[in-house]
Amino acid sequence: MLISTSALVLAVRAHGEHGAILRALTPRNGLQAGYVRGGRSRRLRPILQAGNLIQAEFRARVEEQLAAATVELVHSRAPLLSEPLPAAAIEWVCALTAVTLPEGQPYPNLYEGLSGLLGAIEHAPSARGWMDGLIRFEALLLAELGYGVGAPNLDRNARALETHLFAGRKVDVLAARERLVQRLKRLSPSPRA
Repeated sequence: MLISTSALVLAVRAHGEHGAILRALTPRNGLQAGYVRGGRSRRLRPILQAGNLIQAEFRARVEEQLAAATVELVHSRAPLLSEPLPAAAIEWVCALTAVTLPEGQPYPNLYEGLSGLLGAIEHAPSARGWMDGLIRFEALLLAELGYGVGAPNLDRNARALETHLFAGRKVDVLAARERLVQRLKRLSPSPRA
């Protein structure tokens, strides 16, 4: 297997002494996982940040094997990670996508939706500029996985996520959503509830 593609970094976890396991969303090959040699190094840590756009190559002898991945930075969203609200939004949407999608199945609409949402978070002067996009992205993800929510809003999406995607599963990713919602509530009394 050889996949050379642009990808959005969703999640990274340490593996071994120096390496990291990358989970990234690609336009045509869906969610891909790969071992990045030296992924915890000073050179690669800034590249392997959630929300960054990278050029990645995934190589494996067989489909079932964890691929070896090499990465190059195309566009960094690292400056946003120092701002609490954009950082919480990026953490949530990337974690949600990484945890819920099956590997290797193409979701071009989700890739485009996530790419657009990350761009909106990056360029909007406030959460008002991207909050509707975040709500629509959650609804799109639910719909792509077979769980439509009707007219989406924060509360309806939360119930659908808990009921359909996380029911009976111990997943810490919902804590990221709760942090985001709490930060939004501090800004305004009713964030599109």
